[in-house]
Amino acid sequence: MARPDFSPADRRQFMQNIAKQTLGVSFAGTVLTPGLFGETSAHAAATPVGKAKHVIYMFMDGAMTHLDTFDPKVGVEEAGETKPIQTRVPGMMFGDRFPKLAYLAGAIAVVRSLSTETGAHDQGKYLMRTSYKQLNSIQHPAMGAWMVAEQGRLNKELPGNYVIGSGNRHPGAGFLEAAHSPVPIPNPAAGLQNTSLPNYLPAELFSRRLTLAGKFDEAFQSKRENTVVAAYNQLYSEARRLMGSEHLKVFDIKQEPEKVREAYGNNSLGQACLLARRLVQGGARFVEVNSGGWDMHTELYSSMDTKAEQLDTALGSLLRDLHQCGLLGETLIVLTTEFGRSPKMNVNGGRDHHPGAFCSLLAGAGINGGQVYGESDAKGFSVAKDQVSVSDFNRTIAAAAGLPLDEERFAPNGRPFKIGGDGDPIAALLA
Repeated sequence: MARPDFSPADRRQFMQNIAKQTLGVSFAGTVLTPGLFGETSAHAAATPVGKAKHVIYMFMDGAMTHLDTFDPKVGVEEAGETKPIQTRVPGMMFGDRFPKLAYLAGAIAVVRSLSTETGAHDQGKYLMRTSYKQLNSIQHPAMGAWMVAEQGRLNKELPGNYVIGSGNRHPGAGFLEAAHSPVPIPNPAAGLQNTSLPNYLPAELFSRRLTLAGKFDEAFQSKRENTVVAAYNQLYSEARRLMGSEHLKVFDIKQEPEKVREAYGNNSLGQACLLARRLVQGGARFVEVNSGGWDMHTELYSSMDTKAEQLDTALGSLLRDLHQCGLLGETLIVLTTEFGRSPKMNVNGGRDHHPGAFCSLLAGAGINGGQVYGESDAKGFSVAKDQVSVSDFNRTIAAAAGLPLDEERFAPNGRPFKIGGDGDPIAALLA
């Protein structure tokens, strides 16, 4: 397979949050250079052969419109104001607000035949992240938790699952151990907050307090063995070790040169993608970048002008940067959302919820790029060819990451589950 050719609250709250979640890193930096964007063949294959060691999962929260992004239509009213532009892959068209990604299309596989079972945000996001319907009786793991649980940490000192941006109602580790949950980083520019001792608390006094708390806990554990408490204590200990650690610098995107930060875009999505790259360099297995603002029921095109430019710049820079770092061949990038938006514009100039058809992107390790898989119909209303379920899509991610697809894992109630559900990986997309 040919290589892709790219051209031109306080301390307590911090410890509680991390102990409930997890974290882990180390650091290396890069600088984007103009020479990365040399001429490329339109037929260039997109991805080196190999399984993904890392996944950057970009979730466009709110339901990204498919007709105005990567499944544009021609000659129908439903196309709206979006015009298709030719990418560097013959026959592959993107919406006209994505010129940078159009130039990098040789690295990208577009799935245009996704459909889902629900048009409700919370249920749709849960299904997309877990492959299972939301139930009161059980919490299913998200893909990042599966990846860490099955493959372990690349950085043995620290865990490696993160969510940047809003983590509200995220399924986390589900029924797996709490240690596999994602570390929440709400603001990429701020990194991890409250990671140093307050001025009023000397390190020696803090250490004595921890020792005393540990003795109380040992007495409790000796009388009441509890695996959940033990897991919490392990995470608490890891959080304590991180405070003051040199590993903290991986969370500080201000250590990047100004031109690198600007290349990603001076907005939350761009800076989140930059932080995701740093976390991958530090050994993260799975980084979710959650970007809201895609629920465009009114004045869609006013919103799209901004959102599309931010996405085009951020994802384009991430692809180039990972390539330059030598990490694209071992990092899978996923761009997805909970469902699509209605082909027919509403009276407020927006598009409403539409589970019948939507699109997603895959690029990087384990994926054959430079292709479109599946089709929606002429108006983007329903799937016309090669329908892909949420489970099929997630099983493709799992396969690209080398996760065991056929082995069953059991929840505490004894019910069996498979990673990504019962769907089939899309063989045509897998390198």
